[in-house]
Amino acid sequence: MLYRFGIILFCLFLLGACGETKSSGKLQKAGLLVPETVNDQVWGTKGFKGMLKVQSKFNIDVFYKEGMNSETVVERAVEEFNQKGVNLIFGHGSEYAEYFNKISKNYPNIHFVSFNGDAKNSNTTSLNFKAHAMGFFGGMVAAHMSSHQKVGVIAAYEWQPEIEGFYQGAKAENKQINVSIEYVGNWDDGKKAVQLVDSMLEDGVDVVYPAGDGFNVPVIERLKERGLFAIGYVSDQSDLGESTVLTSTIQQVDVLYEKVADQYNNGKLKSGNLSFDFQDDVISLGKYSPLVDIKFIQNMNEQIINYKKTGKLPK
Repeated sequence: MLYRFGIILFCLFLLGACGETKSSGKLQKAGLLVPETVNDQVWGTKGFKGMLKVQSKFNIDVFYKEGMNSETVVERAVEEFNQKGVNLIFGHGSEYAEYFNKISKNYPNIHFVSFNGDAKNSNTTSLNFKAHAMGFFGGMVAAHMSSHQKVGVIAAYEWQPEIEGFYQGAKAENKQINVSIEYVGNWDDGKKAVQLVDSMLEDGVDVVYPAGDGFNVPVIERLKERGLFAIGYVSDQSDLGESTVLTSTIQQVDVLYEKVADQYNNGKLKSGNLSFDFQDDVISLGKYSPLVDIKFIQNMNEQIINYKKTGKLPK
């Protein structure tokens, strides 16, 4: 898989290094900044795939830079993108909102897009996933499949709306369920996350929601070792084991990138903070494990359709 992904990276490099921009709208060239790498197979990779969609749809040059984890390096990257003629920049994380609020005034011809932050200027936009419902439906699946009536969440931060959503969804499915919640304190500390999940498992928790894209894979691997269950996070993680991953709460970042680029290209991208949910077809549940009974899956599908129509979650 890494070899195949490397080929894709090389193709994107070639696309970004040559060729004539052919967009017929406002969008000329697009750039991506990621704090770590586009090769993490989770969050960073989703941003990269989003850029591939933008490149393919609009037939424009796209560029990316990794390791953009401080204001200084971001400023340098933005200036480089500006010299290349980039007029839409995606900062793939919440930290970029603050950087862009400071930088954007110097680049009025560039629109700056970040995630889960507070965009304050006329040429800045923050994209926010309304993750409460996502967590709610994940919690329902976890509670339904728990034999011990004990489920757990390993989260990065307390502010994550999917955490409260998971708790409420689990309780909606089974009022007797016990929900344990622990916080890692960042997105990437896999060692601490595994330590926290080990403590949960000692207490009898048998389904865990690892709500952090930098540590969910090692947590799921530990659950697989123990023959227990997980709810995947951000990506469809059924490929980590269909007997382990009951379903996944998916944020379709690549689809959202394409939507935002289309809005910008047509002069319709709004500044400020924008929110997206199931109704926008950028949040969904992933593939179900064959261990989840068909009748329950059908009920879940109906509940999600109803939520998309009415905005009301199951009681």
